[in-house]
Amino acid sequence: MVALRPWPRKAVANAKGYWARDIFREAHVFFSLYKKPMPIDLPGQPGVMHWTYPLPMRIRGWRNIYTVHDVMPLDPGVPTPVNGLRLRTILDMLRADGGDFVTVSEAAHAQITAAMGWPKDEVIPCHQGVDVAGVEQGTLPSGLKSGGYLLYIGAVEARKNLTGLLEAYRFSGLRTPLVISGPDGLDATYIDALIQATPGAMRLGLQARDTVLQLIANARALILVSLAEGFGVPVVEAMALGTPVLSSNVPALAEIGAGATLQVDPLDPAQLRDGLIAIDSHLSLRDELIARGLQRSRYFELEPYAQRLLKLYGMA
Repeated sequence: MVALRPWPRKAVANAKGYWARDIFREAHVFFSLYKKPMPIDLPGQPGVMHWTYPLPMRIRGWRNIYTVHDVMPLDPGVPTPVNGLRLRTILDMLRADGGDFVTVSEAAHAQITAAMGWPKDEVIPCHQGVDVAGVEQGTLPSGLKSGGYLLYIGAVEARKNLTGLLEAYRFSGLRTPLVISGPDGLDATYIDALIQATPGAMRLGLQARDTVLQLIANARALILVSLAEGFGVPVVEAMALGTPVLSSNVPALAEIGAGATLQVDPLDPAQLRDGLIAIDSHLSLRDELIARGLQRSRYFELEPYAQRLLKLYGMA
């Protein structure tokens, strides 16, 4: 039997804000038992609570805003380990309980409202911000050389189209190493076997944040040819760090890149191969993408992002 504390849970104030133990786990237990969000009480005056994921909890008496990054688990054509039925139930429950919703791109907004059958004005698009300040130069992992590798950053899973990327890389004939860095995701064992069977490809495990930024900053190009995305943080980080990007042309990545990335159809092996060859081989193309990317990345800096959040909270 699971031991549960009385509800509503009460958080206490300290020098850093509010604090409560183990509420993430308890909220999911509460939802499984009662099919409603776990209530939490905070001291002081009511305010705006922005949950950066649709967690099944709410601050009583406050305006609760939930960021929904995507609804890919609701699409049977997109491989994901997330339980789509549970996600749909949580979202409908939060909406019925008076929650407001924000998402990270216009593409995600269209997908969410269509999949959930909600009016378009019930979800507000608000592009994320990215902070890449403080990247320090140092020794790269596994003896990598600056400008001497192509880089994928993210979970090693089927949705990221790593099988298609590895196939295109094999047929490209490129000698520049393809580095795949990130934690295990869905089908990681199968993808690892493909990496090991692909000359020139190598796998790095989950890296510290500083190392990730250093890998991006020193890559010849970032490669993100996912089958689906809600935003695409590595693309923005690469643009901000002056690294050219090859991405798939799925709606969110096309929107975030806004003409500052080289885009290909992730389901077209020839386009994938040709895109890899182009971004690896043509210095003038990389220089052009770097210039465009730096310009585009200014929109995602923290100050413009803060202004977007202030507008969002004012609306709430």
